[in-house]
Amino acid sequence: MASPKKPVQKLHNGVNQLRIIGGEWRSRKLSFPDAPGLRPTPDRVRETLFNWLAPYVAGAKVLDPFAGSGALFLEALSRGAAMGQALDASHVAVSSLKEHLGTLRCTNGHVQTADALRYLETQTATAFDLVFLDPPFNQNLLPAVCTLLEERQWLAEDSWIYTESETAPSTLGLPGNWRLHREQKSGQVHYALWQRMAVSAG
Repeated sequence: MASPKKPVQKLHNGVNQLRIIGGEWRSRKLSFPDAPGLRPTPDRVRETLFNWLAPYVAGAKVLDPFAGSGALFLEALSRGAAMGQALDASHVAVSSLKEHLGTLRCTNGHVQTADALRYLETQTATAFDLVFLDPPFNQNLLPAVCTLLEERQWLAEDSWIYTESETAPSTLGLPGNWRLHREQKSGQVHYALWQRMAVSAG
């Protein structure tokens, strides 16, 4: 059965293409390799998400622990994010994304090969304003990643977190101080935007 994440334009064997929708690099087309589990967020969903996030992207510090094709990460940088950190376990995906950053002459985006859970558990935390969570499905990664983000202080006080999941947002068991702001479903994929509410001391 075809993946629910479409449309992706096939260029030729093993190569796909994504288009940046808005901002400095608007309409730029970039190719990315086929890799297991790579499901770029479709244009229509990205457009909706960045409409939701419009007031919050410029100047934001952005984290994308499951960067994949880099569609969300590059879109945020194109729209004025101050700094971006992307991770992916696939050397192929990371190499492709590094190439795109070079092509775009982007100096405030950083990408490295890393396991997201291990990275969030072991690295010194920086507080991010905007986090994209689009992990491989059917591995129960979202709850673990979200717990690490919250407990290890990777999130700014009022940060925004975007999730993609194969089950409804209400079933995910995410931190209690995250408020569900918006949600939509496209095919079999649930998209949600959460706002972190500060936890009062005491």
